[in-house]
Formats: sequence, C-alpha cells, structure tokens
Amino acid sequence: MLNRCEWCLGDDQYLNYHDQEWGVPVHEDQKLFEFLTLEGAQAGLSWLTILRKRENFRKAFDSFDPNKIAKYDQNKVADLMNNSGIIRNKLKIDSVIKNAKAFLAVQQEFGSFDRYIWGFVDGIPIQSRFTLLKEIPAETILSKIISKELKKRGFTFVGPTIIYSHMQATGMTNDHVVTCHRYSELGGAL
Repeated sequence: MLNRCEWCLGDDQYLNYHDQEWGVPVHEDQKLFEFLTLEGAQAGLSWLTILRKRENFRKAFDSFDPNKIAKYDQNKVADLMNNSGIIRNKLKIDSVIKNAKAFLAVQQEFGSFDRYIWGFVDGIPIQSRFTLLKEIPAETILSKIISKELKKRGFTFVGPTIIYSHMQATGMTNDHVVTCHRYSELGGAL
C-alpha cells in the first residue's frame, strides 16, 4: 500500500488527481489557464466539487482556449449562466473572460504565460518539507506577491489562497507530505 497525502483518501477521483496531476510541473500555457480557471471557480467550494465538474467546464469553456474565451460576448455569458454542469456564478464567469484577455496580454509580453508565472520560482519547483497536512499553508509570501502582480495585470479571482492552490496544482511547489510516495517522485529529497 502506497503512502499518500491524507486529503486525497476516500474518493477515487481525488486519489487519481493526487497520483497523476497534483504537483506535477505544468509548462503548457493552455493547461496553466485551465488550472487558473478551475482554481478561481473553486473559491468558496471544495476542490472535489470542481473536479467532478471539470469535463463540463472543459466543454463549456472551449477546452480552456484563452483565444476563444477572450471573445465571449453577453450571449455566451447567458448560455454559461444556464449551464447546470458548471458553477453558475456571474462574477466567476466574467472573471474567466477577463483572465483570458489578461492571459493573452502576458503571453504577448513574455512569449508565454509559462515563462512569466514560472519566473517567480526561477523555473524550479519549490520543494517543501511538510510532514503533516496541517503544516501546509493556505497562502505564502510568494503567493501574495504573485496575486498582487496578476491583479495589476487585470486578472481577477486570483487572491493569494487561489494562487497558492494554483502553485500546488501546477507543480510550482511540491507540497506532498514527505511520507507520500509522490513527494520523492516529484523531486523532494528526504
């Protein structure tokens, strides 16, 4: 039996996400935008709720293509508000469109969103050394800095907690507890 982070136990979808995605470095822009969108949608909800709706989000938001999303109009917003497969919160839906536009501007300026966001950690995942789930913070000084910078660029639903979750999900930080089998697989040294 493999040791895992306790947050993923008890649900197969959580377990698969933990074992296959969480903490794996993501360098593909559209995937980074997907996680940014999903983390924003999670605000006030559980991650499991979002995971269960992930495919619906993917279909509703054109596979998280920021080029398409940036062109959404009020008719599309109305359609999304009627889509029971996603989180139907107008502020969150409007945020996805604003974020797509800001995302494209960052790509234009830096060549890729990947280059921009990973620049905050010099392209190298932070290797945390947490032994207990309760030690893992909800936000850090760095997530506060990134949040502030993203907000300056026009992004919304990118508070420090959302950004720290994004950092964890996309492998900018390896927050698997040290006893978890994924910790060392993702570069953590015991």
